[in-house]
Amino acid sequence: MKPIEINNVQDILEQFCNREVYVHLETTNGAYASHFDDKAYNVGAYIRNAKVKFTQAKIVGNGKTYRTGLKMDLGWIYAEGLTDCELDKDNRLLMAGHDREGRLMVSLEISDTPFN
Repeated sequence: MKPIEINNVQDILEQFCNREVYVHLETTNGAYASHFDDKAYNVGAYIRNAKVKFTQAKIVGNGKTYRTGLKMDLGWIYAEGLTDCELDKDNRLLMAGHDREGRLMVSLEISDTPFN
């Protein structure tokens, strides 16, 4: 993965608009939180192969971290804290947010085909 280039990612996101696609969204601080602080809460969310159709996609950020939103007829999907991305050989947009130590904190992936 490479650091997000906002204009490039925006162009890719728009290619997925107005058609059914599969989304993977995951957030976690996993064991990181409680491993270093026994009073911390572990939190996370996970959804894989949600078949959605979004009509608008937008990425915004401050040059270090980014938020991506996908507008559907009945609501939004969004991920915040994204730092890196790639368009892989299968034309899947893979975006991730890593903390200072390189640990995964959030991922948002979009594909025309289900994720394995």
